[in-house]
Amino acid sequence: MSSDLDVFVGNTTLIDEEVYRLWLDGHSVAEAVARRLRGGVLEREGTSVAVLQSDTRDHYRTFQMLERLLHAPPRLLQQLLFQIPPERQQLLVQRYYAFDEALARELLGKKLSKGTKKELDEVSARTGVGIRSCRRQFDNFKRVFKAVEELRGPLAENIQQLFLLPPPLARDYAAIVFFANSRFETGKRRLQFLSFADFAACAQSMMAHWSQGALAPEAAEPDGDLPKSFLQDLKELKVLVADKDLLDQHKSLVCSALRGKISVYNELEANFKALSRALVNVGGKLTHARDVRDFFVDLVEKVIEPCRSDKWSLGDLRLFLTHYTAAPRNLPGFRHQALWERYMAAITACLLRMYHD
Repeated sequence: MSSDLDVFVGNTTLIDEEVYRLWLDGHSVAEAVARRLRGGVLEREGTSVAVLQSDTRDHYRTFQMLERLLHAPPRLLQQLLFQIPPERQQLLVQRYYAFDEALARELLGKKLSKGTKKELDEVSARTGVGIRSCRRQFDNFKRVFKAVEELRGPLAENIQQLFLLPPPLARDYAAIVFFANSRFETGKRRLQFLSFADFAACAQSMMAHWSQGALAPEAAEPDGDLPKSFLQDLKELKVLVADKDLLDQHKSLVCSALRGKISVYNELEANFKALSRALVNVGGKLTHARDVRDFFVDLVEKVIEPCRSDKWSLGDLRLFLTHYTAAPRNLPGFRHQALWERYMAAITACLLRMYHD
């Protein structure tokens, strides 16, 4: 008499998404167990508190061992110690590098240094994000920044390749790196109405039109900086407001195109020259570090707030910027149309994103 015995041995690493979320949020094992108990896990699984505690500790040990691999996600794919299905690996990476927008908004434009890290206790209190989670997210921002700051090519693509992030998340990290490089002021009171998503959209537009990769893809400079040569060239655009004849002609072309088409035509006609000077001078000052820092402050103070005061709608602003940008094509003697359109493409995108009418 004989019998067959089938034996199956598996070593797949089990990942509990709920426990992973609790670990990422910075909860201790005891806190995680308490939250799982409140969630009714005992009733669902028919187990005991002792088993739940042991299970939670086991998951935490696994996550702590995995963390060094998550610092360089391609290593997670290459290692053989943890047998994790590809879709689970993707989940681990994406959730590890996901971040709270409230925290990112607080840190945007600040130097990713030890000094900033020391302020995280205050940031945690303001945002409601746990301090352990704040530190992990800050370290992620800094790690990504260090990895790509000297790399040639589009920031988002470099981040996506190095950290295996989905495109939307890679673009958000690119915005964080871009702001850390340029150190734009984002903390002033008049900028508090702008969200992280608003600033990220502006950064993406500025990189798309003003970065080294946009201007000269073959160049070897990193893509996270605004090229000094481009910023210097923007001074040439001041002729549009310094030359009285050009300024008058520009006004005439724009007002003729918009008469009867926007609800604030009278305000536009009365304030055109001040508005045009503000738009042109924002770019003309970007050769100085302080003026780069104040870029968004200037847009709000000198363009957005006056338009709000005159009750421009978002549609009014969009139509004005379209004709304002196009009109210089018909100005005899203006020789910087390509530079002008590249400059205004980013300015327009920023203003339309920032204008909450």
